[in-house]
Amino acid sequence: MLVLSRKTGERIMIGDQVTITVVRIGPNNVRIGIEAPRDMNIVREELVPPAEGTPAAVKTPETATAGH
Repeated sequence: MLVLSRKTGERIMIGDQVTITVVRIGPNNVRIGIEAPRDMNIVREELVPPAEGTPAAVKTPETATAGH
C-alpha cells in the first residue's frame, strides 16, 4: 500500500484516467473527489459484500460487534 500525505486541494493521479482530489479535511474524516471515466466502477468498500475467504470476510472484534 502506498501512503501519501496531501493537503486540501492537492491531487493524486492514478494512471492517465483517474484523479483523486482532497476536498476537505475535518477532525474525524477526509472528503475526497474522484475524477474517473464513467465506465469505471467506484464503490465504497463497506457497500461491497465480502466474498468467502477474503480478508474483508474475516470478522474482527470491531466488525463482530457492529450493530449490537
